[in-house]
Amino acid sequence: MKPRTKFLIGGALVVGVAGYLMASSIRETGVYYFTPTELSAKIKADPGFTNAGVKVGARVVPGSIRRDPGGREYAFRVTDGTQTMPVVYRGIAPDTFTDSVDVVVGGRMGTDGTFHATELLAKCASRYENAPENKYKQTAGYRAGAGRA
Repeated sequence: MKPRTKFLIGGALVVGVAGYLMASSIRETGVYYFTPTELSAKIKADPGFTNAGVKVGARVVPGSIRRDPGGREYAFRVTDGTQTMPVVYRGIAPDTFTDSVDVVVGGRMGTDGTFHATELLAKCASRYENAPENKYKQTAGYRAGAGRA
């Protein structure tokens, strides 16, 4: 067998194995991403879809966040502007998790219509504002000209 033929067979084998590994990893780790309206429509079309792991992107409804006294369970509602959906999350919430923040929750839809989240991601603010300049001048120990050469 010629060296060129061996090289082409080896290259085809490497490309084939790499393609198989990519396809199998995508199949195993791929997750559906829906809005509450899309998820509701999908479940109405296929009630067995409630057991599928999905991610839902939406905005937290203002005033809907309820925190368990222990601090590790949250109940809140999310909306995409059309459909509102209750969510229950057990775990530590991110610092940016507040009213009206955009969130992505991962988990499963329960048969009771509540989304049981195992993952909660909150979007950071799109812009940060500077602290007022006078804030530092009013603190104790500030001296005019301190730190200047």
